[in-house]
Amino acid sequence: MQACATAITVAFAGLEARRVEVQVQLAGGVHGIVIVGLGDKAVSEARERVRAAFASIGLSIPPGRLIVNLAPADLPKEGTHYDLPIALAMMAAIGALPHDALDGVLCFGEVGLDGSLAPAPGALPAAMAAQGMGLGLICPESCGAEAAWAGGEVVAAPSLLALVNHFRGGAVLKPPERGDLISGEAIPDLRDVKGQEQAKRALEIAAAGAHNILFVGPPGAGKSMLAQRLPGLMPPLASEELLEVSMLHSVAGLLERGRLTRARPFRAPHHSASMAALVGGGLRAKPGEISLAHHGVLFLDELPEFSPQALDALRQPLESGTVLIARANHHVTYPARILLAAAMNPCRCGGGPGAGMCRRGPRCAIDYQARLSGPLLDRIDIQLDVPPVTAADLALPPPAEGTAEAAARVARARDAQAARGAGLNAILDLDALERVATPDAPGAALLAKAAESLALSARAFHRTLKVARSIADLDGAEAVKRIHVAEALSLKRQWATPDQLGFAKVS
Repeated sequence: MQACATAITVAFAGLEARRVEVQVQLAGGVHGIVIVGLGDKAVSEARERVRAAFASIGLSIPPGRLIVNLAPADLPKEGTHYDLPIALAMMAAIGALPHDALDGVLCFGEVGLDGSLAPAPGALPAAMAAQGMGLGLICPESCGAEAAWAGGEVVAAPSLLALVNHFRGGAVLKPPERGDLISGEAIPDLRDVKGQEQAKRALEIAAAGAHNILFVGPPGAGKSMLAQRLPGLMPPLASEELLEVSMLHSVAGLLERGRLTRARPFRAPHHSASMAALVGGGLRAKPGEISLAHHGVLFLDELPEFSPQALDALRQPLESGTVLIARANHHVTYPARILLAAAMNPCRCGGGPGAGMCRRGPRCAIDYQARLSGPLLDRIDIQLDVPPVTAADLALPPPAEGTAEAAARVARARDAQAARGAGLNAILDLDALERVATPDAPGAALLAKAAESLALSARAFHRTLKVARSIADLDGAEAVKRIHVAEALSLKRQWATPDQLGFAKVS
C-alpha cells in the first residue's frame, strides 16, 4: 500500500515567492530516498540531512522507496529551506505526524544533522507569501522574530522533535514575538566636516531630490566624509519602503534576529567588486549591492578603479530603478531605486591639474577620467569639484548647522514633492517635468544658452531641470527661477579635455 503526504513551501524568483508542493510517496521497491523536481545541489543534499536528522531523533524510515517530488517540476528550486517541508512531508507519509498536521501551513527552514532547525534566507518573503495564501507558517525558532512581522499564525520550533510534540499536543509552542524596530546606528554628523560649503550644499540638494552625485577632488578633501553623511539627510524609510528593503535583506540573509530598521541603507562596496556583486547574479541570482541599497545610498569610492564592465552595468538600473537578471530558463527582477554617490581623484596621482600633486602631467588626468564612460556620467546629476581643505578651514570652530538642520530642510522639500504627487524629482517623467519644473523666461533662456555652449545631451538637459526643481523646493519656491537654473548648472563639472589642459589638437 502506498502512503502519500504533501507539504507547502515556496520557491523564490527575486522577491516573488511562488507556491511549491512537496509531494512524498512511500512505495515499494529498493530502499532509498529520491528527490525530483529540478532542485539544485542544496536541495538534492537535503536527502542526507533529513536521513541523519531522523536517525538523531530515533525515527526509522520504513522499508521501501520514498519519492519526493517538488511541484511544479519545471520551476527551478534553490536553497536549503526545502529541508523542513521535505522532512515534515516524509514524517507525515510514514505516520510519524498526524496526516492533517500539514494542512493550512507553509513550511520553511533548514534541518541540521541532529534534528535541529537552522535559519535560511528569505523568511520574511516566505511569511508574506504564506499570509497572502491564507496559510500559517512553520519555521525555525531563529526565523520566528523575522516571520512574525508578516502577521498571521507562525509556529517557530527549535527542532523536529519539538514540532512532533507540538502537533501531538505534548508541548505546544508559543507564537514568536516580532523583532525590534530600530532607528538605525548613529550616523556621522555633517557638523564634523569643516569647510567644503559648496559640497555640503550639493549634498543637501542631492538628498532633497534623490539625485546622483559625484565628488572629484584630491585625497583628504573630505569626499568620503561627505558621502557617509548623506543617509542622515534623508528621511526615515516609510512603511512600504521598509517592507521592500527588509524583504531584500531577508533574501540576502542580512536580517539579524528579525531586527528591522527605518534607517536608509548605505552600501559601500570595494572597488574590486565584480559586475555580479554590484548588480546581482551568481549561481542563485542573489541581489547585488545596487539592490541592497534600494531606497538608500550606494557609495562607490575610487570610482574609476571599478571595472568598466561593472560600472556600465549600472547604467540601465539607474534609469529604470530595477535590475533584470536573465538566465537561460528564468528571469529574476530585483528593485534598485538608489541614490548613487561616488568619489574619485582628478588623476591617478591624486592631484590633477592645478593641484600641484600630479607627477605625470596633464595627460594623467585625461587618461584617468577616460575610464568613466560618457553615458554613465550623463546619468549623474551633480558633478562637483571638491578642493583641498586648508589649514585655515581646519582651525575654524564646528559649523553652526549640522545634519539635523539640513535634514529638516530636506524633509520640507520632499514633503513639497509628495504634495505634487509626481514622485521624487530625480525620477520625474517628461510630462511631470514639464508640469512642475518649467522655468520662468529668464531661466529658460539661461538653460537654452548653457545647453548649446556646454553641448548638453537631452538627458543632461532634463536632469539639470530636475536639479533646479529640487533647489527651488529647498528654497520653498513654487516656480523654478533663473537663480535655481544657474545653481543647477554650476553643479555640472567640466571634464578635462586636451584643449583645456594645453594640448594641441591632433589632426
